[in-house]
Amino acid sequence: MNTSIIEQVREANPLIHNLTNEVVMNFTANGLLAFGASPIMAKATEEAEEMASISNGVLINIGTSTLTELPAMKLAGKAANKKDIPVVLDPVGIGATSFRKDVVKQLLQEVQFTVIKGNAGEMAKLVDMPWKVKGVESVGDGDGKEIAKKVANMYHTTAVVTGETDYICSNNETVIENRSGHVYLEKITGAGCLLGSIIAACLTTDAKVEEQAFAAVQFYGLAAEYAAKQEHVQGSGSFLPAFIDALSNEIDQLNTK
Repeated sequence: MNTSIIEQVREANPLIHNLTNEVVMNFTANGLLAFGASPIMAKATEEAEEMASISNGVLINIGTSTLTELPAMKLAGKAANKKDIPVVLDPVGIGATSFRKDVVKQLLQEVQFTVIKGNAGEMAKLVDMPWKVKGVESVGDGDGKEIAKKVANMYHTTAVVTGETDYICSNNETVIENRSGHVYLEKITGAGCLLGSIIAACLTTDAKVEEQAFAAVQFYGLAAEYAAKQEHVQGSGSFLPAFIDALSNEIDQLNTK
C-alpha cells in the first residue's frame, strides 16, 4: 500500500460531496470523519452543481434513488467533470430492478466516472455478464477479475469489484488484488457505501487512480480486521463502533494486533 495516500488525506482533510442513500448517511459521515476527510451530505438539485464545484471529491450512490434525485446526481457529476474533480459511482442493487438499471444508464451517459465500485453482481450487470443477485446483494459465482477488466474498458474508468478478494483495474487491464477484510463487514448496513466515500477521499491525493483505489480498499479491510480482533467485539453490534475507531488509526497500528 502507498501509505502516503492515507497521510495526504489526513493532512488535506478533503471535502467529499456525498449524494448517497438515506440508509447510510450517518454511518458514511462518521466514517469519513474518522478517516480524516470532511463529509457533506447535500442532495438538493438547486445546489448540486455549486456544491460539487467546491468539493474535492464526489460520490454518487444510487441505493435509495428516486427520479427527483437523479437531476442532482447528473448536475453534480457534470460539474465535477468540468473542474477535474474525481467522481465515484456506486451502482447499488443495479441488478434488482429495471429502474435502477435505467438510473445508472443515464448517469453513465452524462458523467465520466473516475472510479466505479460495486460488488461482483452489480459490476457484472454493468457489462451484461450473467450473475445471480438477491436484492442488493451479490450471491453468484464468477470471475471478478474479468468483470473488473470489462467494466474498466467499457467505461474508460477504474473498476473496483469488491468481495472476498477485491479487484482493482484501470483500462490498461492491469489488475490489482486485495484480500484484507472481515466477514463482519457483510453484517453491517452501509459497509460498501462507506467504502465508496473512502475511495473518493483517496482520489483527492497525488497518485495514480489505481493506487489510490487500492490504498482505500486495503486500508478499509485492515481496519475491519483490526476492529474484529478487539477483545470487546463479540459480533456485528460491537464491531461497528470499533470499526469507526479503527478507521482513524495509522497503518502501522492496524498491522500490530
